[in-house]
Amino acid sequence: MEKIAAIVIGAGVVGLACARALAQRGIATIIVERHDAFGTETSARNSEVIHAGLYYPSGSLKAQLCVVGRRLLYDYCATHGVRHRRCGKLLVATSLEQEARLDALRRQGETNGVDDLQPLGAGDARRLEPELRCTAALLSPSTGIIDSHGLMLALLGDAERNGATLAVCSPVCAGRIEDDGMILEIGGKDPTQLKADIVINAAGLYATQVAASLEGFPAEQIPPAFYAKGNYCALTAKSPFTRLIYPLPEPGGLGIHLTLDLGGQARFGPDVEWLPALGDKPDYRVDPVRADAFCNEIRRYWPGLHDGALTPAYAGIRPKISGPQDAAADFLIQGQETHGVPRLINLFGIESPGLTASLAIAEHVVERLG
Repeated sequence: MEKIAAIVIGAGVVGLACARALAQRGIATIIVERHDAFGTETSARNSEVIHAGLYYPSGSLKAQLCVVGRRLLYDYCATHGVRHRRCGKLLVATSLEQEARLDALRRQGETNGVDDLQPLGAGDARRLEPELRCTAALLSPSTGIIDSHGLMLALLGDAERNGATLAVCSPVCAGRIEDDGMILEIGGKDPTQLKADIVINAAGLYATQVAASLEGFPAEQIPPAFYAKGNYCALTAKSPFTRLIYPLPEPGGLGIHLTLDLGGQARFGPDVEWLPALGDKPDYRVDPVRADAFCNEIRRYWPGLHDGALTPAYAGIRPKISGPQDAAADFLIQGQETHGVPRLINLFGIESPGLTASLAIAEHVVERLG
């Protein structure tokens, strides 16, 4: 049986960031990934936005790690040549009733440490974005966009330069907890056994399934799993906006917002489509009928959207630990103090702002290991 100091399960952006942090501390690390490439699930199917940190309840891990992670991420992009742009965002209210919610988000953001938010009236917002319709807006200059694949490639490069190894097509089939470490069965028909002192479960959509596969892990410490598919549509014409445009958040998501890629192409989404189950091969197709519902929402803040201007683009799935009737759950970064297993960290419910917070999550995980 091969022994290794640390195994990171999952090669999404958070798993790669954790592997990098471990390897940079001289800890021999293997990253095991069920797919044939890194970052093919949630990390590659999102809005690629660097969030400022204003949406999340004050004191929550999401708030703390997003604000710290955003600063770390901008610095990392600058030093590692990862393409990004600090384009800014307008969060908009489209009625007097929404203005109170907008102001509450401003206050919450400031409490969270977002110190550059600028309240705008309708006229000021339109001077920035003439096509926009709103009654008030909140400008977040520190919101940006990023090449998520380029980020993951840089993180993997850092990890490998410090001795980490990525093993693709290597799903975790089972495992057991022993007094002196954990044994994982890796692979399919003829699995390999690896023994590790440290295991980081960063399996994203499958994190709860991985935890349930570990013999000896207390089942009552595994949270319920929910899955919200987010569909995106692309604008077929040139974008009239130079900043990201966000409506007020909705249950399960941040509303159908306008984001830009680094080439300036506009896309809208995600919506929230709760899935009854995940399955081994999730369906990422976007139903063209959803474009009609998108148009109705988008025209609340952009009435100039023409019929037929949207086309289905792509979809992602968010790994949630709260359901459609629940308040949004915080990140659950679960260690020995909760489940009783030494040197095992489970990362449950790592959805947005997981990309923004990835470097901060990794530092938090390593600190928890002691």
